[in-house]
Amino acid sequence: MKRLISTLIIAGVAALALGGCSTVEPYQKGNLADYTMRSDRDELASVMTSHIQFSREATTGGEGVGGGGCGCN
Repeated sequence: MKRLISTLIIAGVAALALGGCSTVEPYQKGNLADYTMRSDRDELASVMTSHIQFSREATTGGEGVGGGGCGCN
């Protein structure tokens, strides 16, 4: 019984791992470049993420804006 359960678990993990493998065809790349696929499309979420980064690490910059948080610029 233990062997059957372990075999089923291994088969399930293998099926999940192999099911995630796929390739993107050239004609599908336009869908991935769509505006809705961008991680920074929500301005409020971007601002809040920057605020959280600043609050945790006490630094700013590295996002296309000059400055390192030390006040030397």
